[in-house]
Amino acid sequence: MRAEGAFSVRDAGAAAAPVRRPRLGFLGVGWIGRNRMEAIARDGAAEIAAIADAEPAAREAACAIAPDAAGVDSLDALLDQDLDGLVIATPSALHAQQAEAALARGVAVFCQKPLARTAAETRGVIDAARRADRLLDVDLSYRRTQGMQRIRELVSTGGIGEVYAIDLVFHNAYGPDKPWFRDPVLSGGGCVIDLGIHLVDLALWTLDFPRVEAVSSRLHAGGRRLALPSGVVEDHAVAQIDLAGGCVVRLACSWNLPAGRDAVIEAAFHGTQGGAAFRNVGGSFYDFTAERFEGTRALPLAAPPDDWGGRAATHWARALARGGRYDPAIERLAEVAAVLDAIYAR
Repeated sequence: MRAEGAFSVRDAGAAAAPVRRPRLGFLGVGWIGRNRMEAIARDGAAEIAAIADAEPAAREAACAIAPDAAGVDSLDALLDQDLDGLVIATPSALHAQQAEAALARGVAVFCQKPLARTAAETRGVIDAARRADRLLDVDLSYRRTQGMQRIRELVSTGGIGEVYAIDLVFHNAYGPDKPWFRDPVLSGGGCVIDLGIHLVDLALWTLDFPRVEAVSSRLHAGGRRLALPSGVVEDHAVAQIDLAGGCVVRLACSWNLPAGRDAVIEAAFHGTQGGAAFRNVGGSFYDFTAERFEGTRALPLAAPPDDWGGRAATHWARALARGGRYDPAIERLAEVAAVLDAIYAR
């Protein structure tokens, strides 16, 4: 716990107190957790104060990057390190409980997606952040790409007219390499909650979260259709999401699909006066283009290089440095989680 009288960014309004960078802890420092830690360290908005991982090798590798950080082996030990914020990158089943524990201690949270396995769990974490008046955010990183930023601006200003259809695709030729991803109790689902969550979020976010009127879906595992709700994790899914105003969203996502490349990722928006699409380049997981369509013409909106991976994390860290109070924008994530629940028929 913070010593009595010690300064926090939460006390930033006190004129006599010296301003310092918020102290962050990192829970889970596998590839993605370490990547987000490095992005925040490069940005300089916060201090890397403590690191925890159940795997000693991962913890030691992260501590080598941030030698001044304390290396510990549990969430409780992290929360004893006088932290202002916690970055969570652990298996999905742990996210909600870990986030709520941090928020209850007055520690802001940045969490890998999904924030929780179900809409009910998601609402529980959001409620905890509201009660604590602490900043909560989730690593929905595709929002921060240059391409999607420009498409959202184009749509919001009426640049392609009224959007009446959206096509979303995310096929990962490899699939996850950790066994817990394929256990529905630990993961909350398969390719939909792993990959589709990004696409559903992009569609709703781009349109400023219209009301969802209906959701239908078909899920498969090993080529066999699943009866929903299912106790088996899906590796292929198609879904249709009907929005207020008449827009229809079509989603397809999968693991281990023979697509002739590493990945196929696309969000295409069809409007009454044109279109726009965000697409990966040559099967890449990291390089994307964005284009605007006028009839048969394609006009560029964004192209590589674009170092977008850590932007959501650094945005959260900067907001925390400015005070880190609760931001009601996080409540929209409950709407994304409700769509996933409907896809899973739960």
